[in-house]
Amino acid sequence: MTNDNVTVHPTAEVSPKAQIGSGTRVWHLVQIREGAVIGKNCIIGKDVYVDFDVHIGDNVKIQNGGLVYHGVTLEDGVFVGPQVCLTNDRNPRAITPDGNLKGNDDWVVGPTLVKHGASLGACSVILPNVTIGRFALVAAGAVVTRNVPDHGLVVGNPARLTGYVCSCGLKMEKRGTGYHCAACNWDYTPQES
Repeated sequence: MTNDNVTVHPTAEVSPKAQIGSGTRVWHLVQIREGAVIGKNCIIGKDVYVDFDVHIGDNVKIQNGGLVYHGVTLEDGVFVGPQVCLTNDRNPRAITPDGNLKGNDDWVVGPTLVKHGASLGACSVILPNVTIGRFALVAAGAVVTRNVPDHGLVVGNPARLTGYVCSCGLKMEKRGTGYHCAACNWDYTPQES
């Protein structure tokens, strides 16, 4: 069910069994499947695919071409850059070992959680069974294969932790046992995991 204050482009395909919050805008050629729950004041860009039963919080931006597959949860304030792919199967195959086409019962969904305020850079790939921490930043083109800590900055393939970012998005400077954002005058000490 779509709220009356939702803007949906005429070329978008939104399941009547999806829930979309007030103030959300859905652009050209978007597909939102059944059971998807999208919060308030979101922007779902051109050519985005939102799979069934995906949960998306309030104030989320998904840029053009983003792919958000079954098993993914995006908390409030998450940014998903252009062409980001959030996957859900660590062992993908089209067929079973005996050569039959795989069905819904022939694989296990790997959940992915992207926490409050995190950002996923353009063309990054997020593998399943991963949690990306609050206000973390995944660099453009990174392939995330393991958990990212709160405020963590990860780059590369496979993605590796190279530092920490402030809630404002800027990289923080190492200072003693923690990190400091000169722009916000904010200090952060990463939690041991």
